[in-house]
Amino acid sequence: MKSHYKIQGTPNSPVLIFSNSLGSDMSMWDELVPALLPYFRVLQYDTRGHGGSISPNPSSVTIADLAQDVIELMDELGIETAYFCGLSMGGLIGQHLGIHFPTRFKKIVISNTAAKIGNDQRWNDRIATITAQGLVSIVEDTMERWFTENFRAKNPVRVAETRAMFLRSDVAGYAACCGAVRDADFRESLGEVAVPMMVIAGDEDPVTNVEHAEFLQQQIPNGVIKVLHARHLASTELPKEYVEVLLDFFVGTSTYEQGMHVRRTVLGNAHVDRATANIRPFTADFQEFITKYAWGEIWTRPALSKHNKSLITMAMLIALNRPAEFKMHVRAAFNNGVTEDEIKEVIMQSALYCGLPAANDAFHLALEVFAQL
Repeated sequence: MKSHYKIQGTPNSPVLIFSNSLGSDMSMWDELVPALLPYFRVLQYDTRGHGGSISPNPSSVTIADLAQDVIELMDELGIETAYFCGLSMGGLIGQHLGIHFPTRFKKIVISNTAAKIGNDQRWNDRIATITAQGLVSIVEDTMERWFTENFRAKNPVRVAETRAMFLRSDVAGYAACCGAVRDADFRESLGEVAVPMMVIAGDEDPVTNVEHAEFLQQQIPNGVIKVLHARHLASTELPKEYVEVLLDFFVGTSTYEQGMHVRRTVLGNAHVDRATANIRPFTADFQEFITKYAWGEIWTRPALSKHNKSLITMAMLIALNRPAEFKMHVRAAFNNGVTEDEIKEVIMQSALYCGLPAANDAFHLALEVFAQL
């Protein structure tokens, strides 16, 4: 199966894969992505039968098939390991991946899901209804299950966008995935999960409730749980809180841990390992300060991409005549997806505003880094 996808972020960052719910497409995660790009390359894809991943023969599909699609997409993109977050149907896919492909994932979040979702009669009735009457016949009930009454009242535009996304779904693809969800049952195999896994639940979720989440957490080895005040589409209802939960689990709860994660993505593990190995009592406070403040508070701000921050940083270091720092950030720029031509243009611009001697030195320093790389 050829999956429709998009990937964003800098090349040296670890990959975070998002897997959509039944009746959604990869756009359901768009609101979260900017806040995550300082930390990850974000890979969004449309599950088979949804969005742009319409199967030529969608009549029969299993969660194992949908999980295999993820592995094949990772192989296609050369991604050896990744973080994973899946909601509802995506959470079932996450359970299968955690059991059968543990070496491919660093940590997995399964959200608003269960080991067994619903019963056969419920899913068979839904398949019959949408096949005969289309998705419009269930869209209003779906919006009520997905969002709390308060959210629907205060966010009519967001609900309308989600409603339109749901109605864009392919009926045959949706029906096939209903069958996959109906037939999935991990109740007896959760003990085989060999990846650190978190369960997110919504306290008003009528589909996969807190009791379902607690069962998952109790059965998964060292599983953890987080309950949010939301219904079934918790990531859309509480995007800011949802991102915080993901970062706390994937990266760490402290500003220092999150800063160290970003520092490594920008400067590279080798550089950071050397810097931390050389920490002495005299420099320890300073190292902690720059990790928390520079990397944990400034480089994590989402309004500017890490690519653009690299360009700005190099320009400022030319102006300030900081050769060692400039060379360090030329190396870092490649980790942030900056090209040699872009570095050249930064230096040319600095020739105009910082002076020809500064630009001349910058060209020589950049060439030294290029030779080393």
